[in-house]
Amino acid sequence: MRNVMAIADRELRSYFASPIAYVVIGFFALVFGVIYASIMSWFVTQGMQTGMGMGPQNLNVNQQLIRPLMLNLAVISLFLLPAITMRTYAEEKRSGTIELLLTSPLTDMQIVFGKFLGALALYVIMLAITLIHIGLLFLFGRPDWKPLVTGYAGMLLFGASFVSIGLFISSLTRNQIIAGVATFAVGLLVWVIDWVGSLFGPTAESVFRYLSMTGHLEDFIKGVVDTKHVVYYLSFIAFGLFLTLRSVDTERWRG
Repeated sequence: MRNVMAIADRELRSYFASPIAYVVIGFFALVFGVIYASIMSWFVTQGMQTGMGMGPQNLNVNQQLIRPLMLNLAVISLFLLPAITMRTYAEEKRSGTIELLLTSPLTDMQIVFGKFLGALALYVIMLAITLIHIGLLFLFGRPDWKPLVTGYAGMLLFGASFVSIGLFISSLTRNQIIAGVATFAVGLLVWVIDWVGSLFGPTAESVFRYLSMTGHLEDFIKGVVDTKHVVYYLSFIAFGLFLTLRSVDTERWRG
């Protein structure tokens, strides 16, 4: 476990040793802040209209403010997570440090898990920034905290799934741009796959809906923790890490 954490620490530090972490976190905070302000402005307007008898009579902070925020958070993650994972192996191959890493007294599993935890740690830092905005809601209102906890748990699983497949794609190439674009394309495919399923009948639709990454996220945001959703994300993470492990093992034998 010590070796895994050492790799994770090295990976996280490497993000902040380059502009990547600052650019990704800064852009993430900016976009989320704009979306937060927009939704908040709409919510306040609806509240004022309600007070004057012109708007909906039942305004719910969780359903009409926090839920849209979480869904938009997933959209932002779709665009920014490839920027986090694209360099994990591609940069090692480009710079030639992959040979040093593979010949070190570390197992392939320790390397893969270490890089996975390092990339995931940066994503957790990004999520932590949003707690400032959520904290303001508790300062001036009384939202239900349980859907928030499950929503962030779902976002963590969502991000971890994305990171695992991003690691695999990055391990296939030495070009960061290719890795980033390919990761975004795969993520987008898994995102909209349930829409494709609707074209092939009810059976295919149910299968594709289960494969959709966002379809499993919505219940978490609603405050519902279903075992099938947890199993889906954990299986996705395990599958991505397994593919990465096999890719790294192939790289070791080629070397």
